Amino acid sequence: EVRLVESGGGLVQPGGSLRLSCAVSGFTFDDYAKCWFRQAPGKEREGVSCTSSIDGSTHLRDPLKGRFTISSDNAKNTVYLQMNSMKPDDTAVYYCAVRRDSIIYYSDYDFDLELFNYWGQGTQVTVSS
Repeated sequence: EVRLVESGGGLVQPGGSLRLSCAVSGFTFDDYAKCWFRQAPGKEREGVSCTSSIDGSTHLRDPLKGRFTISSDNAKNTVYLQMNSMKPDDTAVYYCAVRRDSIIYYSDYDFDLELFNYWGQGTQVTVSS
């Protein structure tokens, strides 16, 4: 059974930090590109970042560079999203998802929803004072 379980969400003040985790099981970790998405109230789901375990390559949306970092621990089959200097606009439900090609394209194609095979249940992140 394929499972993706996110954790680490919560309430944080502007300027604060959170680290999200996504524990995956039920498939070969290296065979899939691992990505984070988010969906704010009333908005479409948007890609945040992707990583490949094959070569460690990562793709992060330009507006988030300098604040967010994606990483993975192959031994733990876990993907992380470190979020720093957080802003109220970062408030959203954050989802972990995987697609079966383990390639990073460094374009919007990385976040094409039709490519993704499995999704987590999401974790709420709220940035507010």
